[in-house]
Amino acid sequence: MRSFLFSISLIISCFSFSQEVQKKTDSTHIQEQKLEEVMITATRTYRQVSSLPLPAQIVTKKEIEAINSVRLSDILNEQTGVITIPDFGGGEGVQMQGFDSQYILILIDGVPLVGRSAGTLDMNRITLGNVKQIEVVKGASSSLYGSEALGGVINIITEKKFDGLHGSVNYRFSDYNVHDGNLALAYGADKISVKGFFNRYSSDGYDLNPLDITNTVDPFSNYTISSQLRYEWSEKTAILVSGRYYDQKQEVVSSAGNEGEGNLEEWNARVKISHSFSEKTKGYLDIYSTQYKAEEFLQGTNGEKLDESFFDQRLQLPEARMTYTVNKNHSFIGGVGWKNERLERTSFSDNPEFNSQYVYVQYDGHFFGKLNVIPGFRFDNHSEYASHFSPKIALRYNISDRVAVKTSVGVGFKAPDFRQLYFDFTNSSVGYTVLGYNAAPTRIRELQALGLINRIVIPLTEFDGKLKSESSVNYNLGLVYKPIEGLSVDINAFRNDLKDMIETQVIANKTNGQNVFSYQNISKVYTYGIETNVKYKISPSILFTAGYQLLYAKDKEAQEAFENGQVFARDPETLSAFQLSEKDYFGLLNRSRHMINGKIFYTHPRWKLNTNIRATYRSKYGLFDSNNNTYLDDYDVFVEDYVILDWAINKTIYESYTMSFGVDNIFDYTDAANISNLPGRMVYGKVMFKF
Repeated sequence: MRSFLFSISLIISCFSFSQEVQKKTDSTHIQEQKLEEVMITATRTYRQVSSLPLPAQIVTKKEIEAINSVRLSDILNEQTGVITIPDFGGGEGVQMQGFDSQYILILIDGVPLVGRSAGTLDMNRITLGNVKQIEVVKGASSSLYGSEALGGVINIITEKKFDGLHGSVNYRFSDYNVHDGNLALAYGADKISVKGFFNRYSSDGYDLNPLDITNTVDPFSNYTISSQLRYEWSEKTAILVSGRYYDQKQEVVSSAGNEGEGNLEEWNARVKISHSFSEKTKGYLDIYSTQYKAEEFLQGTNGEKLDESFFDQRLQLPEARMTYTVNKNHSFIGGVGWKNERLERTSFSDNPEFNSQYVYVQYDGHFFGKLNVIPGFRFDNHSEYASHFSPKIALRYNISDRVAVKTSVGVGFKAPDFRQLYFDFTNSSVGYTVLGYNAAPTRIRELQALGLINRIVIPLTEFDGKLKSESSVNYNLGLVYKPIEGLSVDINAFRNDLKDMIETQVIANKTNGQNVFSYQNISKVYTYGIETNVKYKISPSILFTAGYQLLYAKDKEAQEAFENGQVFARDPETLSAFQLSEKDYFGLLNRSRHMINGKIFYTHPRWKLNTNIRATYRSKYGLFDSNNNTYLDDYDVFVEDYVILDWAINKTIYESYTMSFGVDNIFDYTDAANISNLPGRMVYGKVMFKF
């Protein structure tokens, strides 16, 4: 049965299709916001996504509602070349073009979220109840967004402007006692618009391995409150004030049976003033502040505290920018800003504070009615690492109304994070130590004075300078082909060359036989592959879409070791060692060579009913080096390939009421040992009322 359905998904990937018949690409410089599928993230101006020279895609509110997604991770897993990766506690980070979550910038309405305790920003924090669309830009985007955008940007766009009174209430219930409820209200008059949103999300958690004490995901409950006020002060000036608050409580059970609680609290506040100086010149002042706070404790049966930790990160980000439109074919955007970050955290040698200043400029030009050229750059000056210059250029040439080619080259970078610079942690039971780059010299000398260091592996002089930023050069080459009305094929080849990758490395041996680890610029990594998206509107009622990604992600030093015959594995039966060759090297951990998605949407307007079925496939990947040669090779243990099949149906009654039913993960696929974010088959029901 699985093989049959997987074959169907492969067929769909070859004959897949479009959610909307795309209009002819408009060659004007900036599109009106009212147009379908307009994107802001890729160029920070309003552009029709079908005209962009960059690899980008939009997930519309229509699709989000059709598949009944409630959290960001639900919808991202069904996008081409995007996969969410399980993290601690059932959380999920995102991966694109082979880059992990720490290289992907996550924005809400163009401003960043914080709270990457281990490099991952958990997608489950973000509800989709008030989302207008999700914009995904793949490849280096540091020329506009700076650090953390080395691998791409995901921007969650919420509704901004309303006419009259609008509102909605919806509630979804599913297996594992999962509840998700939303309340949204919005009002818009001539000069003012106001909106408010409330979401509560809770679950009893689940356990994929009943043989141990702990749960795969412990029970939790959280809520999100957001509000926004937009006021048109005059014909030329508008003010936007918005805020968001998130709170979560989760039970914690350790492997020893001790219990505790984890608490998350996050708030964001923003003031944005826009002013038109003339028909051609517009300015913006954007002031943003956010804080993410996490606390966790574990206590014994007598109520005594066994362990507790805290994480408190704050960010202030004021930015001023200008847009200047020369004429319909030429425009500029530029900005200048200041970024202040502070962090207080358990096991840190200091309470660090980062300060950085940046400036960026971008030109958007159209020539001969066929060629679009977008060059730009950004310069970041930072208090704790070397300044960074990030240029980028993108081009699109419309050969005809049906064929276009596009290409881009850009530099991305990721600054060392607080953990990589200031971490100071010693495992009390095992005895190993992990030190941040800046903390290492002083702490090693202290351990030496206490007689706890047996041998220094890396001289402390190696820590005299500053830990470098990771940097990457990203290349994209794409083709857009529309052979017939309603059918669109988008193919993009990509390559990323990452240097100065920050990795943990043994820097000293302790007298207890354990090691001291720290962070160093070591590896050079590259990823390359091809992404294909096919969209086809077969009829007014039937829509097919599909996508495929081929990905290779490898470490250059590891590849050289295999080429030079320096890597060995052990035969599990004879226990004799044998030499591995270059073809035995698989690549980086947690990267699948193939990912496929296919979707069918059907609408029956007269019955006010729509239904869809969606399939995603992920080929095998390795989670760890099981034969202990420090590399992932074909003789390691892999997570086998799998298919996830989802189905949803929605029926509208009396225009305002919608009843929904669906099944996620119809195959009931689980992997208790390796995949914590797939709880098995989930049957759900949903009701929604709009006015």
